[in-house]
Amino acid sequence: VQLQASGGGSVQPGQSLRLSCVASGRSFSDLSTGWFRQAPGKEREMVAAISRNGVTTWYPDSVKGRFTISRDDAATTVYLQMSSLKPEDTAVYYCTALLRGTRYWGQGTLVTVSS
Repeated sequence: VQLQASGGGSVQPGQSLRLSCVASGRSFSDLSTGWFRQAPGKEREMVAAISRNGVTTWYPDSVKGRFTISRDDAATTVYLQMSSLKPEDTAVYYCTALLRGTRYWGQGTLVTVSS
């Protein structure tokens, strides 16, 4: 499974960004997908996950109500819509896919939230 993430950038607090991650190499419908992030000096943490059928989503409390994960199976793409961004959301964001117990990672895209 290959994952190519894009959409990071620098924004001010309160603004929005949408990350995209295109998957290839396996049938997209077989993949559970999600997003992690890693801030400087901190451990990588999951910030969103979506089931293979797109019905079930999960978010930690830190982003719930601000982040929305979605997937487009026809485009083999998973999205992370981030709104009301805060400086503490600054991190490298990684898309991830889970297939039969094996986790695959994209290359990471940097999101910087600063005034």
